[in-house]
Amino acid sequence: MIKNIIGHTKTIVKHRWIVFKLACKAGIPWRGFVHDLSKFSPTEFWEGVKYFVGTHSPITEAKKYKGYSDAWLHHRGRNKHHLEYWVDYDINTIAPVIPYKYIVEKVCDDLSAGIVYNGKNWTPDVEYNYYMKQREVVLINPKIDNFLTDVYFQVKENGIDKTITKKNMKLLYKKHCIDDKTEYIYKAQKGVWEIMNK
Repeated sequence: MIKNIIGHTKTIVKHRWIVFKLACKAGIPWRGFVHDLSKFSPTEFWEGVKYFVGTHSPITEAKKYKGYSDAWLHHRGRNKHHLEYWVDYDINTIAPVIPYKYIVEKVCDDLSAGIVYNGKNWTPDVEYNYYMKQREVVLINPKIDNFLTDVYFQVKENGIDKTITKKNMKLLYKKHCIDDKTEYIYKAQKGVWEIMNK
């Protein structure tokens, strides 16, 4: 138990430190500073300790054993950088364009998680490959999907330092989420996004 407490705490702190550094590069230092503070709440922390393995999220382990994770249900409802925070299945016809500061925080979060859990095996294509799988199972606005795909592709091709800058993040968000005036609606019965008729 003590080993898991220490290991889980070190993982959270390391993850938050990397997110903070990336968030500073991206021009959103406050989001990096307050990132994932809910992981220290009893609901998230103690489940994280119980299912800590060190090579991937304890949430994944909890889901394997219980079929769900109390920590994840708590976490996603309090942290706006998660795609799942923005989905309300009672009104599932539209997933919003996530505000800039939260979607950039998500980028920093994802990159940090990849770096922490992959350690010396991390390469710039890790997040791109992970996101290409994730995007198939998460309800996400196509504009945000295009933004994330572009960011992770740039990280894959050019590395973190050239991609994660305030100027580049703002440029990509503007391109995909502001300048693109296409409006989409999600057809739940078909499981696809369609362009809305005006």
